[in-house]
Formats: sequence, structure tokens, C-alpha cells
Amino acid sequence: MLHNGKSCRGWLWRVSLRRSVLAIMVGLLFSCCVQPAALSAASAPSTVVPSIDKEYFDIVKSIDLLGEVYREVSKNYVDTLNVSGLMYAGIDGMLRTLDPYTVFLDENDSDELDELTSGHYVGIGISIASIDGAVFVTSVADGYAASKAGIKVGDSIVSINTRRVTKKLLDEVKVLIKGPSGSPLTLQLERQGAPSFSVRLIREEVRVSAVSYSGIIGGSGYIEMKNFGTRSADDLREAFQRLLRQASEQHIPLKGLILDLRNNPGGLLNVAVDVASLFVKNGSEVVSIRGRLPEMTKSYVTGMPPLDAELPLVVLINGQSASAAEIVAGAIQDLDRGVIIGERSYGKGLVQSVIRLSYNTALKVTTSKYYTPSGRLIQKEANNAVSQSRKVLPKTQGEKASEVFYTKGKRKVYGGGGIMPDIQLSEPIPSPYLSSLSKKGLLFLFSSVYLSAHPVMPSLPLDRPALMASLVNFLQRKKFVYTSDSEQRLDELRESMKKRQPTSTESDLKCFSLLQQEIDRLKEQEILKESGDVAQELEVEIVRHYSERMARHAELDHDLAVKKAIELFSDSRSYSRILHP
Repeated sequence: MLHNGKSCRGWLWRVSLRRSVLAIMVGLLFSCCVQPAALSAASAPSTVVPSIDKEYFDIVKSIDLLGEVYREVSKNYVDTLNVSGLMYAGIDGMLRTLDPYTVFLDENDSDELDELTSGHYVGIGISIASIDGAVFVTSVADGYAASKAGIKVGDSIVSINTRRVTKKLLDEVKVLIKGPSGSPLTLQLERQGAPSFSVRLIREEVRVSAVSYSGIIGGSGYIEMKNFGTRSADDLREAFQRLLRQASEQHIPLKGLILDLRNNPGGLLNVAVDVASLFVKNGSEVVSIRGRLPEMTKSYVTGMPPLDAELPLVVLINGQSASAAEIVAGAIQDLDRGVIIGERSYGKGLVQSVIRLSYNTALKVTTSKYYTPSGRLIQKEANNAVSQSRKVLPKTQGEKASEVFYTKGKRKVYGGGGIMPDIQLSEPIPSPYLSSLSKKGLLFLFSSVYLSAHPVMPSLPLDRPALMASLVNFLQRKKFVYTSDSEQRLDELRESMKKRQPTSTESDLKCFSLLQQEIDRLKEQEILKESGDVAQELEVEIVRHYSERMARHAELDHDLAVKKAIELFSDSRSYSRILHP
């Protein structure tokens, strides 16, 4: 969770230390300014040192020691060192003892943070992935350069400005794609069933909406949010208003609204408050933050009338819903405004302030923890810091999962970190066979081949038996061999026996042969059993190559949490009993 805090001043003690190092150390270890008198007090002889002066003296001493160690290692180490890399590694190691979110951001990291929080970047409007050494287009944003040039999902990028990208890391390819707004670039692409072609594009500012999908499903509104950037609340407001207009035009009385925050990693604190304010009464507390310093302790309340404070509301969360997503879910639950469905959320309840440093770098440092209106701490303390031999942080005692808190309407809710849903519903886990196909990108590659053979999107549902027969032939051509868990264990057993007994007996060979036959039989059964799920996933991937929006709608038709929400909206008594037991 990011918080727009002010960076603190500091003094330059030793000229030999780089300005950036001093700024990092002071920014991390001092959250407020130390008066000049503290320096004279620290250096003056005294038998009793006040705690603040002693802390200041310890900081000066530690920075002096750090500089000395850095200087001596840089001069005397046996091999030539990258001295900047050495210092950055030292900074990273120091911050790693605190929590996973307090980090130093170099120039590239700082730029990426700006992109994440602003929701826009300079590029051509595509997402890419590496599959089998090649770089494929996996998503195309409507209205931007790539879309206007006719680039499609499934196209393979061969070169960028004549530089081949095959076998390159994705981060390297992204650097080649990005550049100043208004600058040109040329892509050479390959498409299934078509000759290689080139397109010349002009880079432009691309704004990615926080709302990745919205629509009416089963008489209920559905909005999926993927982040909490600077414009996310506006994106949500516009999406909700579009749904209301759509429902009015189609004469559909909305039963309720589903706000999907699954896999949402969070973002800006103030945006979380703005999002919650769209659905809760004006003046409602959404979250409070508590830090070591008085200025880092604050309660956040809504300051505007809601768009709708009465329409039944369900918020979907899972184990990857974090930070700002948890603030919104916790507020909706504690204020008895809606029902939470899904899995216990991630438990990332730490607020970071970004302190800008020298040389276009920054420090993202944890300054507070946040609490829901009922007083629940969102942070799972057990996930906080890495194990360490030196004591840096005091040992803290987190909430127990059995600790009871009370909502505005006196409902019981529980601590323990994260948000515990009102209705727990675990997400289905993909089978090992389906996971293997997806991991290797084989469903994506097959869909690209399918698109080349069927330029016009076929009607749904597809002929799944014929589809699966085509997939089997495709996998054979790709020489894909699925290795089941049992098969892996058998291979490990063979290797282990070879080490102990290099020469296998006839009895051993016969035993292994029988085991292999049984495993092959079970593997065939497993693949046959999972064919329905594979066909469903493949159908969605094929549709995605024609229309990403239609593909998302097809996914939601089979989504258990969405179905549960729609079912709850259809039973007003059950919905009311959860909020007012």
C-alpha cells in the first residue's frame, strides 16, 4: 500500500559517502527531522545520554562504519567489483531485514512504480509473453497503435527496429518497445498461415483502465478491478454508471452488484478510500493507519455521497487480494454494506511512503499499519520479515485467527490477518495435466493455429469432441509428453536404485515394467477425466484470440464465486440474514 508521505531532511556527514547512500540511510532511519542541537549534544561529553541523542549518535556511528566497510572492501577485495552494484546489494540486504515491501528503487524500478500508480505508460498498447523461446502478443489494447496497425493476439514478434528478439528475456524486449512518446519503431511479426510482415508504429501514452471487464451477468452487475492506481476510482465510477444505463436501456432491474477484487494486488491508500466511498454512506470510516510517529496515525473517512448505498453488493476476494483491495473488502464487511465471498485475503496491511532520493532513485519504506473500522489488523505478522541472526525489529504478537471483532451491526468478524469472507469458497485448482499444457503455452499456440484456419469466429459452444481430437494431433506434432506425478516418482526411484545397485536384476526389471504399465494406465485415465476441463479452458483461449471481452464473459459463465453471488442476490432473505443475523 502506497501513501503519499513527505520525505524527511537529513544532514551530509561524510563527504566520502555518496549523497544517495546518505539520503537512503537518513530517510529510512529518521522519519522526522533532528534539530541541530542534537548533533552538539551527541558530540558533547556526558555521562547520561538522552535516548534521542543516543539514537542519533548510533546512526552517525553506523553510517561511518558502513562507509568504512564499503571503502575497504572496494579497495582490497581479491576480484574487481562493480562498486555501485555492491552498494545497492548492501542496501537491499539491510532493507530485507525489515519487511518485503520496504525496498530501494533504482532508476528503472522508480519508473515502473510511476507506471503502476499512474495507470499509464508510453508504448504501443500490447502485452507480451515468452513461449518456447518466441515472444507472442497476448493482449492488444483497443484504440492504441498496435490495435490500429492490425496486430492481433497470437502474433509473434521477430524483431524490433531490426533487432531480433527471439530467445531474449521479456524485460529486454519491453525496453525495446518502450521509448519517448511520438518516437517510431518497426516490428517484424509472424502470424500463423500468413507470410512475415512489418508494421511501423508511433509510440504514445497508453492508459490502462483499472476496470478490466464490466457487464451484466444473470441480471446482476459485474465489475472486475485489477489495481488501485490514481484513476481507479474514476474508472469504477464510470463502469458502474455504464451498467446502470445499460440496465435501464435493456429494462433489466439489477439484482445487485458484484465487485471482483480477486488477484488485485492493491495500490494507493487514498484510492481505496475513494472506491469504498462509492458504496458506503458519507462520513463512514473506511480504514485507520497507525504508525510509530503521530503524523503516521490517522483515520480515513468518506467525504462524498455514495453512488449507491442500497443496491445489494458482493465483493469477491481470494488469497491474492491484497493491500487496497483488503481495505475496501474490510470496510464493506465491517460497515455491513455487502457480503464478502471467496478465500481469506493475502494479509498485506503495511503502508509505504515513497521518499524520492538523488539520481532519480527512491525509497519505498513502511511507515504504518492499517486497520479495518472494527479494529482488525490486516497484516499477517508471520509474513513480515525474513529470519535474521541480528536483532533489528522487536518481536511482535499478531492477532489470533480466533480473536473476535464486531461490525457496525454487531456481527462477529475475526482477526488473524487478511479478510475472512462471510462465505468461504475455495477456487478450483487446475489439474496437473491442464497446468502442464498451460505452463508450456500449448493451449495458446493451438488457438493461434485455430484462428488461422477459421478467420471468422465460430458460434459457441464449439464442437468439443472434434476440438479435443485436433488438440491431441497438435500435441503429437509438438512432441509434448505429459509426465504425471506418479511417473516422476517412479523415475526418481529408478535413479535412486541405480546409485545403490548399478546392475538391475531380472526381478527388478519386471517389477519396474509392471509399475510403468499401471502408471501409464492411470495417466490415460487422468487425461480422460480432465478432458472436460481442458476443453473448457481451450474454448475460452480460442475465443480470446477473437475477442478478449467475449472470452472473459465465457470464463465468468463457469465461475463458481460469480454463480454463488448471483444465487445470493436471487435469495434476498439469505442475503439479509448474513448482514443482519
